[in-house]
Amino acid sequence: MLQKQKSTRPANPGDSRKWYLVDAKDQVLGRLAVVIANKLRAKDTPSFDPSVDAGAFVIVVNAAQVKLTGKKEQQKEYQRYSGYRDGLKRFTAAQMRASHPDRIIKEAVWGMLPKNTIARKMMTRVKVFAGPTHTHEAQKPEVITL
Repeated sequence: MLQKQKSTRPANPGDSRKWYLVDAKDQVLGRLAVVIANKLRAKDTPSFDPSVDAGAFVIVVNAAQVKLTGKKEQQKEYQRYSGYRDGLKRFTAAQMRASHPDRIIKEAVWGMLPKNTIARKMMTRVKVFAGPTHTHEAQKPEVITL
């Protein structure tokens, strides 16, 4: 008699999530964002399930020194809409780097996640810092080298 194989779903890790540290200095933005998004979704684990939020925390330092290839520094545009008439604001990557360097990485990672409630929870686990210091030393993050 044949037995059915049971499929298991990974449990939500809760407080036992891993912490990773990524240095963005001289890293290409898109390639860095792929690594961060995969850690957030736990796609690098053998028990990956897209419907379970089992990913890790990711700390990114030196966000102000991330590299953009080609002419993206002047040509890439970010936009924000307030909801009011004539409320559309446009920023180049150079302007965004000068005012909010952490948002460049957050926007790139957000673009690589599915647009659902799980992804909105995942984005709260990305901690981006413009400089080389961060406030999460107590979590003892594992360093990722790219």
